[in-house]
Formats: sequence, C-alpha cells, structure tokens
Amino acid sequence: MFRNIFRNRTVLITGHTGFKGSWLSIWLKTFGANVVGYALEPYTQRDNFVVTGLKNKITHVIGDIRDFRSLNRVFEESQPEIVFHLAAQPIVGKSYANPKETYDINVGGTVNLLECCRLSNSVRTIINVTSDKCYENREWIWGYRENDSIGGYDPYSSSKGCSELVTSAYRNSFFNMNDSKEHKKSLSSVRAGNVIGGGDWQQARIIPDCIRALENNKAIEIRNPNAIRPWQYVLEPLGGYLLLASNMYKEPGEFCGAWNFGPDDGSVVSVSKIANMVTFCWGSGSWIDVSGKEEPHEANLLSLDIAKARSYLNWHPVWNIEKAIEATVDWYRNYQLMNAYKICLSQIEEYCDDFSAVRWNDKRPVLTLA
Repeated sequence: MFRNIFRNRTVLITGHTGFKGSWLSIWLKTFGANVVGYALEPYTQRDNFVVTGLKNKITHVIGDIRDFRSLNRVFEESQPEIVFHLAAQPIVGKSYANPKETYDINVGGTVNLLECCRLSNSVRTIINVTSDKCYENREWIWGYRENDSIGGYDPYSSSKGCSELVTSAYRNSFFNMNDSKEHKKSLSSVRAGNVIGGGDWQQARIIPDCIRALENNKAIEIRNPNAIRPWQYVLEPLGGYLLLASNMYKEPGEFCGAWNFGPDDGSVVSVSKIANMVTFCWGSGSWIDVSGKEEPHEANLLSLDIAKARSYLNWHPVWNIEKAIEATVDWYRNYQLMNAYKICLSQIEEYCDDFSAVRWNDKRPVLTLA
C-alpha cells in the first residue's frame, strides 16, 4: 500500500527516541527507508528505543528541538524527503508545572521544524503530529471533526492547539496547495487518541502506571477513573500517518490538511475499564482511586470523528480495545525474555496482515479530495 514510497528515501523523525517515534522508526526500517532521528535521550533505559537497539539501526542524533541551528544542520546533512515531527513535551501534568517549557517545545519547536522544512530543497512531505487535545473541548458526546474549533484548557492542550495554528499558517503562506507544483511541498497535521503499546514508561500515563504497579505487586493508583478517552494501539495512528504521507508524496496538492486517526466508538472507554482489562490480561492486580480535589483540570470526555480518513484514505481502525490491551501486555511480559525488536516486528507484521484484510474487504469507494 505504501511500501515503495519509503524504500531508499531519507525520512527524518523528530522525537524518535520516544514511544511513538521508536515504533515509527522500526516500521519505516521494514520498508527499507533511510531513517534519521533527532531527539533528546530516551526517557528510561527500558524504553522501546533502548531495548530494541534502535540506536545502532538508524542514524541517531541527540538534539533539542528548541535548538534551531542544530536541527537545521541535520536537515542540511541528511537532505530528508519526508519528515515526521513527533518531538514534544507530551504530559498534561508536566505542562502545569512547567508551562513555559511546554510552549517552548511544542510551539517553538514546531516553528523551528517548519522553518527548516521551508529552507530545505529536499523536503517534499511534512507531517506534524499534534494531539486530540488540540480541540476546544466542550465535552460533546460526538467526536470532534478536523474543522472544529482549536483550543485547549491546560498548557499542554493549548500548546498543541497553537502548534496546529502554526502549521496552518505555514501551509497557507509557504506550502499552499494551489502552488504545490512550484514549491513541491505538502504539509499536514495529524491528531490521534490516547495511544497505548509496548515500551512506554512515561509518568502519569495509565499503561506505564499499571505495569509499574503490577511488576511491584502494588495496587494501581488511578487519578480520574471515570474519564473517557479514545484508546488505540500505537500501530493504528502510525499506519494512518504512513498512509497519509504516501498519498501526500504522490499528490502533494491533494492531501495536505488536518487529519484525525482515532479508534472506533467501541474503544472510547473509561480509564477504570482500561485498568480492569490490563489486570485481567496480566492475570492479577487491582486498582484504587486516588483522585483528589487538588488535581489539575482534565477533560472528562473526548473522542474523534474519523470519517475523513475513512473516506479519503480508506484508513480504518483494525484492532479493538481488547486486542490493543492484549498486544500491549504481551510486549511488557516478554521484552526482557525475548528479543524486543523481534517482538515489535512480529506485532507490525500481524497488524499489517489484519489491516490489509480489513482494507481490501471494505467495498466502499475511496474518494478523492476536491
């Protein structure tokens, strides 16, 4: 579906040492892409990037997205054709403690990245990975569409909304779809739900919190058990990003814009249900509610409308929440016992087989953007 687009092409990933960035790097390697990563050091020595040995499998550059000169030097040296921007400060709680740092990274970093792309003669396709939290959340029971208002209550969500505005301004001003034959660049932003999977050890995320507690035979502490989120396995949105990038590369003026890649409605469930499913798959464990009045504000209900990706890309969620939890727990159970890189490859292969089966069995026509 998109294998030949990436083969032998240089793909730059910012934030490649992170959870999603490491999985994306591995997937691109299976296509024969020349992957160049630019990011800070991994969060822990158990991160997916570390245990899979990715440092020795790609061009690995340590750098801060806030350092424009360092970032631009990587562009000049590697001459990437395709760019995925994942470098970010990703934690809502940390954004309350360090709001300036959050804006510097998530907004200033986006400006640096897009400016490097603007100055580059090699770049053709750019995808800025933001968040479902970029929307002005009104606690609607229906999913947010790509043309709904951008907002953000907390500094993290707001910074992602700002990143979207920066992306829109660069797309309109420098990478306008009407002039794509001249500048030959295509820019999109992508918004996913709460992504889960193996190799994530960040603080204040439900899956890492669950695994740390289970490994130490402690009760899982949950801050907001009734919060409802769109949960999806890490390969779901990444597959959407890759499919979008391949279409953007082939038709730069047709597929630029904002895109949602969320799960089906059945995977929009509460935090407490996630904890129950994790303990069931693990075979033991329990959780306790540690919510307090002093907790910072978090949205109670948030979901995404994915009709655009379904219609124009023929992209579909494949793994339901049960399968997502099963694959996640499987990774954490086995990463120390087996070759972690092979675990990732096995899950990617299984997902691709399932994705292809769903994609080609769907009889609805693939639409073309006007």
